[in-house]
Amino acid sequence: MLAGGCFWCLDAAYRPLRGVQSVVSGYTGGSTSDPTYEQVCTGRTGHAEAVAVTFDPDVIPADVILDAFFTMHDPRQLNRQGNDVGTQYRSAMFPADDAQRQTFETARARAATLWDGEPVTTMEALGAFYPAEDEHQDFFAKNPTQGYCLAVAVPKVNKVRAHFAQYLA
Repeated sequence: MLAGGCFWCLDAAYRPLRGVQSVVSGYTGGSTSDPTYEQVCTGRTGHAEAVAVTFDPDVIPADVILDAFFTMHDPRQLNRQGNDVGTQYRSAMFPADDAQRQTFETARARAATLWDGEPVTTMEALGAFYPAEDEHQDFFAKNPTQGYCLAVAVPKVNKVRAHFAQYLA
């Protein structure tokens, strides 16, 4: 699980990559069972907006998935991404096991070379993941002219497309 601001942006940036089989937007890292979008937006549940990305490592390596994550959001911002402010927008990684934790830590260290400053991306225990409501799945494709998508998601999608063109479907 990866959290890097609004899950609409993460979802939109990952979907065009060849080898990405699915992206599920949801909530993790909090204390409320089965939270709603409205509850998570308050910042009181402790959850982060996150995505679960399933991919074919024979087509797109895990390192590319993680480097795209650190390219599409600013991992130096604590509990925010741009105008989205609160712990629900934190930069966080939720590894499933020790091997994935090591892969995530290596990617986080590489991210320091992409940005002027050290990432504040947290490494958190993987707990329950609650898929977001249907209207939040593949939100960008369903709402390409929505103001937030145009102002925030499009630049992130374009940044990933520019840096990882060889992986575009």
